Amino acid sequence: MKSKLILVGAMAVISLLLLACSPAAKQASVEVPLDDFTNQNHISREVTVNAGDSFTLTLGSNPTTGFTWPDEPQIGDQTVLQQTGHEFVPPEQTEPPIEGAGGEDVWTFKALKKGTTEVSMEYSRPWEGGEKGVWTFSLTVVVK
Repeated sequence: MKSKLILVGAMAVISLLLLACSPAAKQASVEVPLDDFTNQNHISREVTVNAGDSFTLTLGSNPTTGFTWPDEPQIGDQTVLQQTGHEFVPPEQTEPPIEGAGGEDVWTFKALKKGTTEVSMEYSRPWEGGEKGVWTFSLTVVVK
């Protein structure tokens, strides 16, 4: 009887350890490298997430050219989706450094409630008289 209890206890501990070591739920992400835009001026994508979940959107970018993606993209329905962050991630440093190498803009969004909305933005030179909308990107977000 005592050995059965030890065996059951050991199996419970092993099961809990295996559960703790299992990978966490993967956060949704959408990634479009800079090279994808060289072949087309507009790219559309779609992502499906659950209400309450967050996801990232990563677009290739090279601010050394004067072109940038906006810090705050247009969100069609802000009751469905909220932007929670934005950062520019520079390219990995190489030896010797590559002058003018592009990096990535990364936005984080949180799905607030069920629904569908559109995120859109333009890659432009933001100053007065600068080129606007050279590339455009739209993301359809379906929240379940």
